[in-house]
Amino acid sequence: MEAAEDVVIVGAGLAGLAVALGLHRKGVRSLVLESSPSLRASGFAFTTWTNAFRALDALGVGDKIRRQHQQAQALRVMASSTGEIVQEVDLTQQGKRGPNEIRCVRRDLLLQALEEELPRGAIRYSSRIVSIEEEDGNGDKVLQLTDGSVIRAKVLVGCDGVNSVVAKWLGLATPSYSGRSAARGFARYPDGHGFEPKFLQFVGHGFRSGMLPCNDTDIYWFFTWTPSENDKGVDESAAKMKQFVLAKLRGSNKVPAEALAAIDRSEMSDVLAAPLRFRSPLSLATASIARGSACVAGDALHPMTPDLGQGGCSALEDGVVLARCLGDALLPPPGSGSGSGRGKEDRVQAALREYAWIRRWRSVELVATSYTVGFVQQSDSAVVSFLRDRLLSGVLARRLLKMADYDCGTLESY
Repeated sequence: MEAAEDVVIVGAGLAGLAVALGLHRKGVRSLVLESSPSLRASGFAFTTWTNAFRALDALGVGDKIRRQHQQAQALRVMASSTGEIVQEVDLTQQGKRGPNEIRCVRRDLLLQALEEELPRGAIRYSSRIVSIEEEDGNGDKVLQLTDGSVIRAKVLVGCDGVNSVVAKWLGLATPSYSGRSAARGFARYPDGHGFEPKFLQFVGHGFRSGMLPCNDTDIYWFFTWTPSENDKGVDESAAKMKQFVLAKLRGSNKVPAEALAAIDRSEMSDVLAAPLRFRSPLSLATASIARGSACVAGDALHPMTPDLGQGGCSALEDGVVLARCLGDALLPPPGSGSGSGRGKEDRVQAALREYAWIRRWRSVELVATSYTVGFVQQSDSAVVSFLRDRLLSGVLARRLLKMADYDCGTLESY
């Protein structure tokens, strides 16, 4: 069985659905191929910064997400070794482009919000790509799926994550292991948790941890550390992983009891501990983000460590920028009829080159900054700890806000 599609998007994550919805808003149809049988919301939640809400507003779902999640008022950074508050930052302060806005957003609710705005049949589930071939002459991408079916795509967009098949086909470098791992959890309090709307971070002592309410009943937390030989087996079960995290936090003696209690009662994802990987900023500077009528977005483009909280946010930025560039190219120019033929192919390729130009240096900066922030915040070196707690915490906190004070533009203009 063979089918033909103008635009095929691989992956129904944040980037893939954002591209699909952006194109739909522009009046362009696309098909999203998702390997799992339903939407996946791994990681439970993510910190959604100002730049992400600008992208969500451009896609038309920002207010829906705001109604479901409370706004964080402050970022409080505590030294794990002393319990001292080394930095507290107002997260509602005015930025260069307007007020800041930070919320912890549940992935399942955001993915559902994006999916609900798409036309019926826009996502094809249980559809995993086996191979990609490019036809000579017309540049069509021939996609072979595990079920034996074949899809011929005029435009191919890879939003298929860190292990992207499309990125590999484009020749992008394999993401590097950062030497660190992360665990994530989600605590539910049906009667209310009583936590303040603040983003708590515990840094140093060889780990980095954080906790943030999504709403009145849900708390999201994360924990990153550098694994050693002694840590083998901690990810065999949720119970072992939770006890490992609690032991690390209790070992610092300064993490608040209510934070430990939230972790103790939480549920954990199927992936109990994930290695943190990133694409080298140097390789990103010269990578084939787009070639011909194919490109990548989201984690397929810029996998990064989570230390800026910008992985999901930048994926939403990618979605808006790509939908704007590609949508304008696929729509026939006024008075030109159907807009088919060589002129359309040239417009598509030019649009993807424009997208790559816009996103390349933003991605390089995010990946490099995230890696650096993680190194400084997690380090247990006496010198780095002293500088971080006395001098660098304010710089790092301001950097978080600066990186989030970015506007990807609307679906009509940049």
